[in-house]
Amino acid sequence: MPRKLPSINPVTPQEVLKLEDLGQLVRNQRAQAKLRIDDAAALSFVSSDLLSRLENGRPVTTDKLLKVLDGLGLRMLVVPAGDSAGVTSELEALRAGRIQSGDLSNTNGHDE
Repeated sequence: MPRKLPSINPVTPQEVLKLEDLGQLVRNQRAQAKLRIDDAAALSFVSSDLLSRLENGRPVTTDKLLKVLDGLGLRMLVVPAGDSAGVTSELEALRAGRIQSGDLSNTNGHDE
């Protein structure tokens, strides 16, 4: 039986607070790319089983996680918890076209 594509979840969390959030982000990216799990795994140089575990919120090693993120065109950004709301709102504004990429303010409040 051929594997089917997952549906795109419009309420996927943007902030990862638990492994399930990360799994939802990965699955949603795969759905948007219209990739079956075995094809996405091959692009990421990991097994389908590993990708399934990740998408279901189960632990995987960091090196494998980074391979999957890279294979799906995702990047991890780690920011101080106090800055996450500001970073999230600026990214949403950027996606909506309300600001240009060069106009993002420095979220830590310091000029460089």
